[in-house]
Amino acid sequence: MSIKVGDNFPSGIFRIKGSDGIKEITTENYFDNKKVVLFALPGAFTPTCSAKHLPSFIKNYSSIISKGVANVACMAVNDPHVMQAWGEVSGVDNKIDMLSDSDCSISISLGLDMDFGKVMGHRSKRFAMIVDNNTITHLFVEEMGAFEISSAENILNNL
Repeated sequence: MSIKVGDNFPSGIFRIKGSDGIKEITTENYFDNKKVVLFALPGAFTPTCSAKHLPSFIKNYSSIISKGVANVACMAVNDPHVMQAWGEVSGVDNKIDMLSDSDCSISISLGLDMDFGKVMGHRSKRFAMIVDNNTITHLFVEEMGAFEISSAENILNNL
């Protein structure tokens, strides 16, 4: 069953790699007492994710933050090393938190996971959400193959 607006973000562990190594942060701590825009995608370095989804949030980062958002985060079912490398080559410049859902457990707990077949395996669906103090206030889940409602531009229209 998929998460819905009004639900609390489920308990889990994000992994993030920084200059001092890999750190784990609970979802409760990550979303506590702040407004966060989280977008998720099937995989780092994949075509739509690299050409459109992540770039839309890099381009609109300042406008999103100006609307009272504390953090913008990108989540994918990739290991923390890959997420860090993708952020570096994409020009994230430490603005967007590159969160690893390395075991797909968060995507599964959200009910927003999907089997992408033999090439990509079990991953996150493409979606975006606004989380305010651990409560999901807006949720935009894409249909398979689409990229419209999870864009930074749509998030800006809903902040």
